[in-house]
This record gives sequence, structure tokens and C-alpha cells, in this order.
Amino acid sequence: MQEEIDEKTMALVITGGKISAEIMKEAMAKFIRHEEQHRRMRKELKSRKKEEIQPGKTSLNSMMKEGSQLSNIEVTDKNIRSFEKTARKYGITYSLKKDRASDPPRYLVFFRARDVDVMTAAFKEYTEKSLKKEKKVSVRKKLSRAIERSVKHRERVKTKTKDRGHDR
Repeated sequence: MQEEIDEKTMALVITGGKISAEIMKEAMAKFIRHEEQHRRMRKELKSRKKEEIQPGKTSLNSMMKEGSQLSNIEVTDKNIRSFEKTARKYGITYSLKKDRASDPPRYLVFFRARDVDVMTAAFKEYTEKSLKKEKKVSVRKKLSRAIERSVKHRERVKTKTKDRGHDR
């Protein structure tokens, strides 16, 4: 609606002593050419933005339409969410395809071949994070160990007696 209002209302200011019909005609023609040029530029910018694929998850078809060469890697079902976070962080445009042939579901991650360096850095960070998670002991396990230790300590304290065997 705002564009319709912009098209209908225009301001044209001409300063001069005597303004003839010929000067007014030239000024209006120049103004109209200027506005049409801006309108074409705005349309061109909008079409460019639509053509460019934004970073993040997208469809495989849209990546193929773009015309760039694609590469892929394999990710398991458990790790797919953490991989998506890392890929978004690095601004990678990727597409996930589920491999239904295998029994545990596998995912193929397709990305542009020109993003290989960025993808390797992202995948390296992703694997480091997943390895750290595997090495960490869960809080529940730590808590259960602490409870076991406190129970053993209480039993040991209860059985301890102060009988030294000295009678006077």
C-alpha cells in the first residue's frame, strides 16, 4: 500500500523567475525518468535477494537450481541437532537428506563445494563438541556416586567404637 501512495504523490520543485510550459515539461520528464530508474533498481535488488539462498537449512532442489557444485557428508541421527547449531553458527547453506535404506537412520548433509573450507572447520568444531560430551560424566552419575560415598561413610562412622581396652 505504501508503494501505491508513493506512486500517486510526487513532489516537484522548480525555482526560477519565469517558468514557461516548455521548462515545466522538461522538468517533469526528467523527474519521471529519475523515478523509473529508481523503481527498476528496487525491483532488481528484490530479485537478487530472492535468488540468493540464505545461510541455514534449505531444500536440495533450491541448491541444485543455484547451479553450484554440491558435496556431502554423513551424520547419524543422534548428532543431527548439534550439527545444525554448528552449521548455522558458521553461516553454511546446507540440505539434509534422510537415507531410508539403512536400519539406523543416516542423514546426508549436502553443501556447496565452495564452502568446503568453512564446512571442515564447522565439522571439526562439531566433532570436538561431541567428543567432549562423550567424555563428560553425567551429573546424575556424579550424584549417585556422592550418595554411595556418604552412605558408606555413615556406616563406617556408626561401626567405629572408642574401646581402647584400658581400665583404671
